[in-house]
Amino acid sequence: METMLAVVFEEESKAYQGSRALKQLDKEGSIVVYAERVIEKNLDGTIALKHADFEFPIHAIRGTAIGAVIGLLAGGPLGTIGGAALGSMAGGLAGSIGDFYRAEVSAEFLDEVSAALKPGKFAVIADVDEEWVTPVDTQMEALGASVIRTAKQSFEAEQRAKEVARLRAEIEQAKAEHAQARAERKAKLQARIDKLNARLEAHLDQAKQRLDQMKSEAEAKIRALHAKKEKDRADVEARDNAEAERIRREYEESDARLRNLFSADLFSEQGGSASAQQQKGQPEPVHK
Repeated sequence: METMLAVVFEEESKAYQGSRALKQLDKEGSIVVYAERVIEKNLDGTIALKHADFEFPIHAIRGTAIGAVIGLLAGGPLGTIGGAALGSMAGGLAGSIGDFYRAEVSAEFLDEVSAALKPGKFAVIADVDEEWVTPVDTQMEALGASVIRTAKQSFEAEQRAKEVARLRAEIEQAKAEHAQARAERKAKLQARIDKLNARLEAHLDQAKQRLDQMKSEAEAKIRALHAKKEKDRADVEARDNAEAERIRREYEESDARLRNLFSADLFSEQGGSASAQQQKGQPEPVHK
């Protein structure tokens, strides 16, 4: 099961020990670590990224689920990571909402981590695949850490589709009202239509940017699972193959849903600009 982990430590040295323990569990085949970073909660409430001791399949965090989780823990677009503003992580459009889509975790998980990660404390945030919780929990409890975890939920594409559908419905309603309005009201209604169209185009542009990111993430995870085959037992290899197939399937479903947002016949009916229109296409295959 793909899980987002937050392991909270009192000391920086212990956090690095926890990071090395996760790497060792990955090496042994007990878990698969897709991405991981050590962070510190500063006294002013901002989040600082600490030095990364290891490289994982997903090297960069910007635009990824783990990056979104860290961004939300730092307060969304108002927080900072290493002194850099987080608002850009969400393209400047409803930053914290965009981060929440990408994080693929529940609000309850974020609340629990935020409550545990007090200023001055450290945490290891990791995107992992684990069959059992015992290997991680045993290692982290020995270091005096508290482990908070949640199963990742792939709902980004669904939520983006709902936002686009809502905006299109508002545009339709505004257009209908504009058609029947008196002259003195038409200008204000047209301004509202223009504003809604701009928001719709921004949502679509943001979704376009996510298509490539999602494909890269899925391929990196599948490569990591396939790389373990040579040393895995037969039962572990079967589990890893099933996990790789799940990742591929979820990516293709999300990809198809996001591409459907750009269906030209739907969007042109709403009066969208040509730059935001894109023909509906088939999902690009993720390499197995």
